[in-house]
Amino acid sequence: MAQLRPGIRLHYATSPLHPRVSVSQHARSLTPEEYVFTEEPYYEPVGDEIAVFEAAYRNRLPVLLKGPTGCGKTRFMEHMAWRLQRPLLTVSCHDDLTASDLVGRFLVKGGETVWVDGPLARAVRNGSICYLDEVVEARKDTTVVIHPLGDDRRVLPMEKVGELLEAPPEFCLAMSYNPGYQSVLKDLKQSTRQRFVALEFDYPDTALEQKIVEKESGIDADMARQLVKFAQMTRNLKGQGLDEGASTRLLVHAAKLMASDIAPVVACRSAIAQALTDDPDMLSAVNELSASLF
Repeated sequence: MAQLRPGIRLHYATSPLHPRVSVSQHARSLTPEEYVFTEEPYYEPVGDEIAVFEAAYRNRLPVLLKGPTGCGKTRFMEHMAWRLQRPLLTVSCHDDLTASDLVGRFLVKGGETVWVDGPLARAVRNGSICYLDEVVEARKDTTVVIHPLGDDRRVLPMEKVGELLEAPPEFCLAMSYNPGYQSVLKDLKQSTRQRFVALEFDYPDTALEQKIVEKESGIDADMARQLVKFAQMTRNLKGQGLDEGASTRLLVHAAKLMASDIAPVVACRSAIAQALTDDPDMLSAVNELSASLF
């Protein structure tokens, strides 16, 4: 996560085209999902994903990020928000997410019934980037609400208040999911998928992943190299007792513990092995792998 300058708060402007940012040296609370990045979030491109995203943004096309957990999809979105100088609003999708959670609902405040926009409506009004993280976790009837925003119409129907929001040019819709978790019950409908420009993500190659671990944690090159080797060994166990191997994110977690003087075997056990599985036999196997390297 990029560092945010203390005191920045995002205020919604009266014009949907021009979000207003005010600065106060004493205001330190931030809207949880929305960030204006004042420093560049660290991201190492692995292909032409930056150029494709920028072209999609210029052409007002929504973007779908596909890839395993912890491979850099969210960091990529933070980086693109910084490059495009747009606020980023992230929605973590889950089974109980409803269309009203995205669009908005009526609430009682001070004895009055008032309409409160949901995150999707706020992003449209303010020309933000709306990022639906792990969208496949949401119910299919919920994701249908984004369809009018994902085609040439670029509108958000708000039926409860009889309003039709037209997205400004600055608005961008993006979402992510992990194809490895898809099933008959949890998969994207074709009517949703085919509205998006898709970018496929995977774990970086050995040299690049080592560079990322070094940069993010501050550990030396030899330790980073061994961590990446360990990760690749766990990834070979995918489908053979592990649902997923160690992600780049988990490597960074372990590396940060090691940089704080935690023994490598202990760091790998706490940050990687325990995060991957609860099965005693698999835990023992993964811990033995780390012990063979450190």
